[in-house]
Amino acid sequence: MIRKKFVFAIVIVMLIGAGALVYASGSDAPGSVEDPLVSKSYVDARMSFSSVELTEGQRLIGGDGTEIILRSGEATAIDNGYNGVADLTSGTDLMTGNQVGSNHLLLVPRADGRGITAVTDIWVLVRGDYTIH
Repeated sequence: MIRKKFVFAIVIVMLIGAGALVYASGSDAPGSVEDPLVSKSYVDARMSFSSVELTEGQRLIGGDGTEIILRSGEATAIDNGYNGVADLTSGTDLMTGNQVGSNHLLLVPRADGRGITAVTDIWVLVRGDYTIH
């Protein structure tokens, strides 16, 4: 009986070891097609905010997933007629005409006409696609 338990324990240890070897050999090497390296310019383009100036009356319309931070001046939100711009800082949905808080992170979930209007000359930080009208 003790011999069976010993053999069973050895088999289990061997199976765990074999599984570990299979897992290690299947890991993607850095820089391979399965785990590509990216350039600094790619990361900067995808991860960095751009500083944008708008004059009074201009509108910034965001694309899918565009993030906006109002750094100076006054702005109001633009909704799509049904849903607003997500104010992630306050956890609210800003509809057209709602005041945008300074330094609040806004998210435009879809490219459907949502964004902000500059009430005064403003500076914003933007990450993602956008157009200015």
